[in-house]
Amino acid sequence: MIIINAKFQVQAQSVEQYESLVKDLVEASRNEAGNIGYEHFKATENENTYLMYEIWESQEAIESHNNSEHFQTFFSSVKPLLAGPSDIKVSLSDK
Repeated sequence: MIIINAKFQVQAQSVEQYESLVKDLVEASRNEAGNIGYEHFKATENENTYLMYEIWESQEAIESHNNSEHFQTFFSSVKPLLAGPSDIKVSLSDK
């Protein structure tokens, strides 16, 4: 399994648009082959900060996800809404 943790800092004026975009992404991603879990959270301590937690069966599943239409739409649309670069961490799990 491959686990991805991503943190996004969203510009205050863009929160509503970001939340709409991410809702569509999460829904579509959960239905992808190779997806074990896909969650999105709003941080409680840092305003306008969001966390994504993804679990995938394989690197091939991640590549398919990254090339999917819903991911490409999210990725290109969300960039101008962010207040800075995303913080993305990838780890492997043997469970």
